[in-house]
Amino acid sequence: MATVKNKGHISEWIKALFIAIILTFIIRTFFFTPVIVNGYSMEPTLHEEERIIVSKIGEPKRFDIIVFHATDKKDYVKRVIGLPGDRVEYKDDILYINGEPYEEPYLDEFKQKVIDKPLTHSFTLEQTPVGSEVVPEGHLFVLGDNRRGSEDSRHIGAIPMEKVVGTTRIVYYPFKDMKILGK
Repeated sequence: MATVKNKGHISEWIKALFIAIILTFIIRTFFFTPVIVNGYSMEPTLHEEERIIVSKIGEPKRFDIIVFHATDKKDYVKRVIGLPGDRVEYKDDILYINGEPYEEPYLDEFKQKVIDKPLTHSFTLEQTPVGSEVVPEGHLFVLGDNRRGSEDSRHIGAIPMEKVVGTTRIVYYPFKDMKILGK
């Protein structure tokens, strides 16, 4: 009789393990996924080798940090600046969206370090690979926070929404740098 009980325990463990694997797959596929930051384009907000949680729920909003498929083999982490239909422009290191100036407090730390030159050089959307006055429908205009060291929409154009993996607000590793990101 004891062997029958052990078989019952083993089958329960196998069922529990199978359910855990299926739940993990569903959660990672449809809701959340961990990502490792590779590169320096989002400094000082995100740093090389930090681990972030990406939420696949909801549409990105202005100033959200997103992860998107830049190529078939490479994902980028950048900040949403322009939404579909927005007119985006930089003039004298100030961001203008639809003619209105916007503050970017997440850039303050870098701006203090580079007081001799602008952090973000002046441009209009027409001067980028976007090539139009406004961000196209179904696309986003993204920039890295490290404006001098980021390959972003100024170089690769507007990002199609279907390439967006999701948004991030949580750095979970290294533990000493664990934080919730603001806008």
